[in-house]
Amino acid sequence: MDERVNYWLDIADYDLTTAEAVLKAERYLYVGFMCHQAIEKTLKAHYQLLKEKLPPKTHNILFLLKETALFDSLSDQQKAFMEMLLPMNIETRYPEYKDRLFKSLDREKCSKLLHDTREMQKWIKEKLKEKQEVMQAQQELS
Repeated sequence: MDERVNYWLDIADYDLTTAEAVLKAERYLYVGFMCHQAIEKTLKAHYQLLKEKLPPKTHNILFLLKETALFDSLSDQQKAFMEMLLPMNIETRYPEYKDRLFKSLDREKCSKLLHDTREMQKWIKEKLKEKQEVMQAQQELS
């Protein structure tokens, strides 16, 4: 796999491990942030593979899903999860949102968020692998 794709996947895995660490440390506000980062970077790996160029500087995971043609493949449950995860990047950064988000998070919610993020990341990686296999087969036929 392209080293640039691997870069995004490695840093996404690092972010997911960080989410696990901050959950253990009971720093719930940052669990959501790091989960968002993990999904965002996994999508950027997919973008890098498809477009063969650096992904745009965006945190909008719904935009990245559409740009990678994955959005229409999502189940309704996955779409709902991604819509819930979308503001986690922004809301941890700004005081007017931070307090509201902080009050809504606890160990149980963050554990579920982390579990769902792992599942979503696994799904995106499977789609990435499928696309890579198709691209390799096409190259071999050329």
